[in-house]
Order: sequence, then C-alpha cells, then structure tokens
Amino acid sequence: MNIVYLKYAAAVAKAGSLSKAAEELAVAQPNLSRAIKELEKELDITIFDRKPKGIVLTPDGERLLSRGRLIIRDIEKLETEFKNKGGEKAVFSLSAARADYIAEAFARFSRSLTRAARCEAYYKETNALRTLSNVLEKEYRLGIIRYAASYDKEAKEMLESKNLTCELIAEFRARITISKTSPLALSDEIKESDLANYTEVAYGDPYVPSVSLTEIKKEELPEGAERRIFVFERAGALRLVAENEEAYMFASPLSEATLSRYDLVQRVCKSPKKIYRDVLVYPKNYALTAQDKAFVTCLCEEKRKLFR
Repeated sequence: MNIVYLKYAAAVAKAGSLSKAAEELAVAQPNLSRAIKELEKELDITIFDRKPKGIVLTPDGERLLSRGRLIIRDIEKLETEFKNKGGEKAVFSLSAARADYIAEAFARFSRSLTRAARCEAYYKETNALRTLSNVLEKEYRLGIIRYAASYDKEAKEMLESKNLTCELIAEFRARITISKTSPLALSDEIKESDLANYTEVAYGDPYVPSVSLTEIKKEELPEGAERRIFVFERAGALRLVAENEEAYMFASPLSEATLSRYDLVQRVCKSPKKIYRDVLVYPKNYALTAQDKAFVTCLCEEKRKLFR
C-alpha cells in the first residue's frame, strides 16, 4: 500500500472535498483524484461516496482510515525520531476560540520558546466544534472552547462523555465592540434595541457542542438584526468594525493595545444571553507538559488583566 495515497485519503476525508484537500496538500486536484482511485483499485474497495454537497466515507473507507490514521501517526513519529537526532523536540499545540487574551497569552508564551533548544508550536483559532475534533483526533494537545453559559450543563456532559478534562478559564459578558467614531461610542451602556439600525459583524460558525445548530443560531444570531456580515477570522473582523462606524460585533474583552491598534472601543451590553465561558480541554489520559503549564500560567495572567 502506498502510504502517501493513504495520507491523501485521510486529508480528503477530513476536508470533505477533493478541492479543499488538494489546496491543503498543495497537490493538483486531478493528481489527488487519480491517487484515490489507484488506492481504491489496489484495495478493491470504494473509499468515498460522491455526494452533491461533497464526499463522505463509505463503511469500508471508515474501516480503512480508522486504522490508517494510526499507521500514519506511527510512521510520522518514527520519521521524527530519526530526523531529530539533536535531541527531543518540544512540541506545543493549541486549538482555541478567537479571543484577544488567548492570543496575547500565546504571544507571551512564545518568548519562552527561544530558550528551548528544539521546539515547535502550533496555534489555531477556530470554533468549538473544530477544536474538539482537533483534540479528540490528537492533532492538537490542548483546546479552548467557548460556549454560552446557559449551555454549561450540556457542554460538561458532552465533554465527560468524550473523556475530556475541562477547566474553566474565564466567564464573561460579551462587550459591544465598535469604532471610536461610531455614534454608539457616545453611550457607556448599550441596549440591544439600540443596535437595530446597525450592521452586526459575526463569526459564521457559532457552534456549541451537543446543541443543535438551529437552536444556536436562533439564540446567537436572533432575527432582530436586519444586516449581518459573517467572517471567520478575528483580525479581519476587528478591521471591518474599525473601518465601518455603522458596524458592531459582540466580543470578549480586548486589551488596550488592541483597542488602540484598531481605533476601537467596547461598551457594556446587559443582555443575559451574552454571558460566555471559555474552557480549557484536553484528554483525561494526557499529562500536561512543562510547555503546557507555562502557557496556562500566561493565559491566567492575561485573563486577570482584562476580566476584572
């Protein structure tokens, strides 16, 4: 069996489409498609079902990749052991909610890596569902997920069912983030009704584990807003709000440095639906490394600066 083709199949399964997988692998799509077909022919199975909205694994494909992913990880680990002859490499990986204080903590933590002889660090901002997938599939060692406090019971039950340790990092009321030049900036406190004539900037993937997407969208994205712009990247969202005085977004507290950099201000919103929890998650059988503990220390220190 061609291990490269097996890696390609795993990438396609994760991406859900040939085009996305080809882009992530930096491989021409026809070549990727040909490799999958050759693997299917070699094993005499069909790995994927082609659907109008993408491709999904067949039962044989599920069996192949459930074991194949373990083989891929073992091979990559073996390669790493022989390549890293200069000593064991320190690895830190975090998949986290989009939050200023988390990014600030990672930036502070990164300075300590200069003292490590060999190190790699990975930091990915994404939604809760993707973070859980990243941690459960062992692509990232640590995760920080965000969910509405009203879903605390459901979230904890789900995390327990997946054998994940969860530690509360922060609970906060989301703040209305606006340009300094916005008319809303004249008020110290803003009611949701004051936002009726403004455009909301929101992340397009408001997923909460174990709760239906329909229910989440109904609460997180109520029908009251006439105009919305959906984004998936934090810096782009902040720039968008900064450049449009008729736009706003709900966000966790921002540092003075970030507010100054983007010419933004934040105001209080008393909505009871806008209280959130950020929770650190990792497998119960995982022992935190020295790097993990150093990051958590930075995280708690940054949180204390902003969540007063």
